[in-house]
This record gives sequence, C-alpha cells and structure tokens, in this order.
Amino acid sequence: MPKDMKKIVLNTLTWGFALWLFGYILGLVFFALVPPAVIGWYIMPFGIAATLWVLFKKVERDSFGCYVGVGIIWTLLAVLLDYLFIVLMLHPVDGYYKLDVYIYYALTFVLPLIAGWWKRKKK
Repeated sequence: MPKDMKKIVLNTLTWGFALWLFGYILGLVFFALVPPAVIGWYIMPFGIAATLWVLFKKVERDSFGCYVGVGIIWTLLAVLLDYLFIVLMLHPVDGYYKLDVYIYYALTFVLPLIAGWWKRKKK
C-alpha cells in the first residue's frame, strides 16, 4: 500500500474510532441522567456536531469517492463496535436496535457524503 494511502486509511480509522468512542462515552454519561430508551436521542446532536467538525476541519480527501469510502468505513466501524461493546457486552434490556440507532448509522454514512459534496462544490 502506498505511503499516502496508508496515511489516509489510518486517518479514516482513527477518526472513525474517535467519533464512535465519543458517542460511547456520552452514552455512559447519559445512562446516569436520562432513561435508557432515549439515550441515543440525547447523544445524536453532539455526535452530529462532532462528526461535522471532524469532516470539515480534520478530514481532507482528493475526491468525492474518497468521502464515500469514509462513510462506508465509519459506518462499518460503528456497526461492529456497537455490536461488540453494547449489544454483546452490555445486553441492553429493551434491545439496542431502534429508530435512533438506524438514524445514527444513516448519518454516519451520509454526513461524509454531504461534507465531500460541499467541499468539492466550494473548489
């Protein structure tokens, strides 16, 4: 793998994990403050803001297709890490996969596309 490609993949994985961890930690904090059934709705605005900040300040890709790749990788990371560290580890009593989670996965994929489109339009 070329050196630039390694750097891009590492950057994508690092930011994807950091954003997931941010949401995970917020979930633990909100667990003490709000009913478990609505934790995702409380996390979502913070997650959207953090994701947009990362996309516009820390992620720079050469093409729109690269932003599609970011969206795919971040979504796969989110699904995998949620399953391992929430579903398998914490066994949510009322289940995990509800509307807020599906919206979160959709936004995890779509926000990089929006950022990529916006950045390409500005050039």
